[in-house]
Amino acid sequence: MPQWLNNFLPIAILLVAVAIVLARLPRVELGYSEAFRKRRVLNWLPLGLTYAFLYMGRYNLTVAKNALGTLMTKQDFAEIFAIGTFTYGLSFLLNGPLTDRWGGRRTILIAALGSAACNLAMGLSLQHGSGANLLPTFSVLYALNMYFQSFGAVSIVKVNAHWFHVRERGVFGGIFGILISLGIYFAFDWGKLIVDAFPTQVEYVFYIPAAILLLFALIDWRLVFDLPSHTGHDDVEVGDASSGDTGPALTLRQVAVKMFSNPVIVTIALVEFCSGYLRQTIMQWYPIFAKQTGIAASFVPANWGMLLCVAGILGGVFAGTISDRIFQSRRGPVAVLLYAIMLVGAGAMVFLLESPALGWLVVVMSLAIIGVHGMLSGTASMDFGGKKNAGVAVGIIDGFVYLGTGLQAIVLGLVLPADGTPEAALASGWHWWPIVMIPAALVGLLLGVRLWHARAQRSAGGAH
Repeated sequence: MPQWLNNFLPIAILLVAVAIVLARLPRVELGYSEAFRKRRVLNWLPLGLTYAFLYMGRYNLTVAKNALGTLMTKQDFAEIFAIGTFTYGLSFLLNGPLTDRWGGRRTILIAALGSAACNLAMGLSLQHGSGANLLPTFSVLYALNMYFQSFGAVSIVKVNAHWFHVRERGVFGGIFGILISLGIYFAFDWGKLIVDAFPTQVEYVFYIPAAILLLFALIDWRLVFDLPSHTGHDDVEVGDASSGDTGPALTLRQVAVKMFSNPVIVTIALVEFCSGYLRQTIMQWYPIFAKQTGIAASFVPANWGMLLCVAGILGGVFAGTISDRIFQSRRGPVAVLLYAIMLVGAGAMVFLLESPALGWLVVVMSLAIIGVHGMLSGTASMDFGGKKNAGVAVGIIDGFVYLGTGLQAIVLGLVLPADGTPEAALASGWHWWPIVMIPAALVGLLLGVRLWHARAQRSAGGAH
């Protein structure tokens, strides 16, 4: 059996099992016709897969770093990644309002086409450039890539805010987590397969995602629409924070004040700042840790993308299902539960750096943090921002995710041992890696407690 099929088989089996379980759950009856439900799948599935392949065109940088060796040191990678993620995090100031104005259909096309162009440029710079100018060239191109990437989450939430009622968005949060997980799998495992197939042509790890994104831009142009009415179906009342708001559209300043004065939105954004910090501290640095400490051939690092995908699917479905079915569509209790796992896991990592159990521990922690991220960025942003302001709301929240991501890149770049030093090859030399996770996990847990009883409130008429 080919290696890629061997890796994808567990994911395929798990997706089938998840589909069967979700299909057998009691359906939330909201009066939708079967034709509407089928058309909704045709809308969110290509949109979601585009988002997954955007991940492939984002985290291929990590795969390239390991393949390039000394041409991109750990400190170079941290600097490039930090610049890119800070660019992503700050882009919401522009891209959130643009998405609310233009609609998610148009902005997902901008994301796919723009990221494809940037990946093509990065591949060309590797193919025709030299190691001497790799850092400045990639700092600019990766930052530009992340600007276009920042339209992705905003677009998917903006579109789906018009298609999913608040009572069924927990399950959609699980789907969002699945899409993130598939993207991680595409980035790490497919990326590794590309590098293995073209060991002297690392540029293909950028060219192939560019080609896939171009294909999905065409598919989205044909199939994805902002509103049900654009496909011949009636628009639906979704019951979120925009429901009942029939007043005129707000200015950008008014929307920003409204979002930043909402304590729930601000708290979610701060929780997701911690999520971004923790998610990438695990996801980006474990493969580098494994390679430098000589355990890259062991099961977990050798199948990192597949295991992250499985963990993310389970985390997303678990978080979404218990949110809707146990906590009456409240998102806070799920965040508290999953952050508790993160806090305990980070503490345990301190003592397990030299243990084979470390790999499985970080997989469980990935399950928890992807579950939180899918629940808050993919679901709570719709609930509390409402369909009218979903772009700005998810922009704020996802922006904070990547500000946290940028911070961890700076912190890890400073505290981890430099490439080529004896400490870098020893697991014990990485002792600061789990230590710097503990404060973020504790703060995220405490902030999650503040969200315990929070739920979306319908707007009172046209008042603002």
